[in-house]
Amino acid sequence: MADAKNVSNETKQTLVFVYGTLKKDFPNHYLVQQLISQKEATYVGTCITHQPHPLVIGPCGIPYMLYLPGGVGHQINGELYSVTAQGLVSLDELEGTSVGHYERRPVQVTMREKSGAEEGEKGRTVVLVEAEAYFAHRSFGERMWVRCGRVGLDEYSLERAACDYVKKVNRPEGWSFLDEIENFLSGTA
Repeated sequence: MADAKNVSNETKQTLVFVYGTLKKDFPNHYLVQQLISQKEATYVGTCITHQPHPLVIGPCGIPYMLYLPGGVGHQINGELYSVTAQGLVSLDELEGTSVGHYERRPVQVTMREKSGAEEGEKGRTVVLVEAEAYFAHRSFGERMWVRCGRVGLDEYSLERAACDYVKKVNRPEGWSFLDEIENFLSGTA
């Protein structure tokens, strides 16, 4: 495991917090594995958002962390990766940042690290880390929160993914995800 305090300063990489289908054992983790094998990403560790954020499930069982004011939601559990600029291009493409599906925004996460002299709980200290995460695009984030009854999750689980997630290969041909989001938000999906 890499040292969270030194990763971004020494390598000039971006720390990315993942909370959904990019996590280990989830459907889109293949991309993270590919980036790791190409030395475009490094696993840093597990973490949790410092501030609460809503985490909801949208169409096709896809998770969305929402960027909303007011401290609503829960602290979200996830994983932290250090990613190169080229790795970010690949992640941005998967997440549809250029078409308004997700947007990458700053997020603070906390991790527990082994410590030397100053030991916290169970020989670890809490470290606050500046990272980036993929949030639902601002054009529909608040409406998604309302559509989901203003109720969110604290973690996207394997059980949830197994029940609800529809892989890209199983989605209809010619299907527009943004249209599906609008259908979901209008209550027709």
